[in-house]
Amino acid sequence: MSELRWDPLKMLWVIIAQERGRRPNDFLLERQPFKTGVCPFCYGQEEKTPQEIFAIRPDGSPPNWPGWKVRVIPNKYPALGIEGELEKRGVGLHDAMNGIGAHEVILETPDHDRHLADLNTAEMTDVLRAYRARLLDLRKDTRFRYILIFKNHGLEAGASIPHSHSQLIAVPITPPVAVTELSVCKEYYSRKERCLICDLLQQERSSGERVVRDDGDFLVFAPFASCFPFELRIAPLRHSHDFALMNDQELTALAETLRDTLRRLRSVLRDPPFNFVLHTAPPMHVRLGKPGYWSSLPYDFHWHIELVPRLTKIAGFEWGTGFYMNPTPPEDAARALREADPADFA
Repeated sequence: MSELRWDPLKMLWVIIAQERGRRPNDFLLERQPFKTGVCPFCYGQEEKTPQEIFAIRPDGSPPNWPGWKVRVIPNKYPALGIEGELEKRGVGLHDAMNGIGAHEVILETPDHDRHLADLNTAEMTDVLRAYRARLLDLRKDTRFRYILIFKNHGLEAGASIPHSHSQLIAVPITPPVAVTELSVCKEYYSRKERCLICDLLQQERSSGERVVRDDGDFLVFAPFASCFPFELRIAPLRHSHDFALMNDQELTALAETLRDTLRRLRSVLRDPPFNFVLHTAPPMHVRLGKPGYWSSLPYDFHWHIELVPRLTKIAGFEWGTGFYMNPTPPEDAARALREADPADFA
């Protein structure tokens, strides 16, 4: 029988449709090919991109030149622009403001044919170091209320260029998804004086049936109310509200966790398209008229990563109800990934 499950962090219901149960092999699909051409993200093509903002260059090479390991550039076609003022205004019963923000691309490797799962731990750590550096820099801008780092892997997941990269968008409004998580965590802490995500992690470790990986530093698990097949969350076991406060040792441990997780997914689902999103604390700037704006974040919020293979599509039922329908119980997904050989992804 199907089961309705509630997610206390996202505040939504999910239908685990066990009678429609689908195994990993049921999701193996023919990937859409990218159109080939000269890749602007490869070595020697640096002049085809905007000027770099940040780069890791062990050889001391000059900016906008080969020699980089990780490179961050402005998006050539940004969703939001960095220059200007917000100019908030009313339009009848609606609100509007100028499209101010930041939109950056993090080039994860100079090698066109390598993906994130192919990187070794040191290379993955460099990618995470770039994330940290950009978060620390952009949060200085008081116009930005939230900074989101995400990755689209594969055409089906929204990637338009095959060269491995992730993106960063800073926005002048706290997005509704973030507001829900932040508010839920704040309310939970005010009642129990405990972090909601810390409690969820403890519960998942005690049960073990949805755990994919537990190395004592980070937990990888399939959420009890997973919206999508093989959906995963990755979170530090030590309470931490802000990804950008991680030290190099912690970044290395996360790099190994993320690398292992991506390889398990590739082993079981044969390189599925996926998205991952980093949920971290928003900038804690003092806001006019809001002296307590997110002031309790260090106590009540807990940063985490969501990783979702794009194996199913949202249809009319999901749009019409806000419910999600998942044909693969998270317990089954976790078991398949837990038992997978991360080296088997040829």
